[in-house]
Amino acid sequence: MISLNTNTASMAAAYNLSSTSVQLQRSLNRLSSGSRINSSFDDAGGLAVSMKLSASIRRTEATQANVNNALSFLQTQDGVLKSAEKVITRLSELAQLSADVTKSDEDKALYQTEYSSLTSALNTMTSELFNDVGLFDTATQTSLAVVTSHDGGQSVAITIADLDAIVTDLQTVNLTTTAISASIDTITTAIQDLADMRAKNGSEQVRMTFAADVLALNKTNLEAANGRITDVDIASESANLARLNILQQAGTAMLAQANQSNQSLLRLLV
Repeated sequence: MISLNTNTASMAAAYNLSSTSVQLQRSLNRLSSGSRINSSFDDAGGLAVSMKLSASIRRTEATQANVNNALSFLQTQDGVLKSAEKVITRLSELAQLSADVTKSDEDKALYQTEYSSLTSALNTMTSELFNDVGLFDTATQTSLAVVTSHDGGQSVAITIADLDAIVTDLQTVNLTTTAISASIDTITTAIQDLADMRAKNGSEQVRMTFAADVLALNKTNLEAANGRITDVDIASESANLARLNILQQAGTAMLAQANQSNQSLLRLLV
């Protein structure tokens, strides 16, 4: 049937051209953004998974920052303990020098003056802070729990070293009156306690470093998984864009051709 009011071919061509134009626009969006999913329409399920993975990635990054801060805390603590080691080593030397039988009481008093000055310096170290958190403030807490997983399910405790206890023991020594053996014993015990603190600090630094490495690896894997869902395949999408461009051009030509078909009806009316 030849109809004047209804041009089925033109309507079909217009529908196909409109559909092609919509797909072409989506392909351009994908290529320009580099993302396969630019709206929930593109892939509702993939978008939901990507949102959860993206949140996990952000939490992992935040956890990495926290772990690195804890590692910095331990490094700062060890730096102070290293300085304390030098001071206590000097205290040990002073105690041994005071045992010299050729030294007068005045000489020993001078040794005691330096000894007292150094223990005061040690006492000052006990108040050192890291971002307002005491490095050696065991009166407030003896350890800090560091979360090491993005879901908050894993944590590692780092120790607040009790440097104050060592200082308190060392302050009991008086080189002018205390027997040399007692002085050496007290200082030797302090050195051993300090060595234990540094060893524990080192082991906790190693553990924090491993935790940071695991978080970095997890972040890489999460980003890779998210990329497989959201990233556009440039080669495939470029081929699709070329196909849609050809279809759009062909659709435009066919729509024009369909609109011209009714011109033949004029010949029947003449």
